[in-house]
Amino acid sequence: METFTEKWAYKIESHASVDEINPADYDGLIIPGGRAPEYIRMNPKVQEIAAHFLKENKPLGVICHGQLVLTTVREYIKGREMTAYTACRPEVEAAGATYVEKMLHVDGNIVSGHAWPDLPGFMREFFKLLNVREKSAV
Repeated sequence: METFTEKWAYKIESHASVDEINPADYDGLIIPGGRAPEYIRMNPKVQEIAAHFLKENKPLGVICHGQLVLTTVREYIKGREMTAYTACRPEVEAAGATYVEKMLHVDGNIVSGHAWPDLPGFMREFFKLLNVREKSAV
């Protein structure tokens, strides 16, 4: 039996390919979950981008199955703490990270979430790392 169900998502138009991305041009990175991380993690450019955010201590948000991408740059997550979708726990631990049994966890520059229902808290913590403040109406 599947541990999750696939849903139709919103189609978002891409404006650049992964190969065109210079991670130095960005302040933060979010790696979403779903089925894609299982496949995109094998792309060396995706690995380079993820490693950049970890090496440079830039805000990195990773949720659900997104942590599978980080397992390919294990030298940067070894000894770090994160949560992930429960089925990803073995990969997170095999990469040398400590799996935390929480829905949301922050370890330095990494915000990790368990699954999509945790998105409100996940985004709140990610924005804190980005130092983004909500503008109040006058």
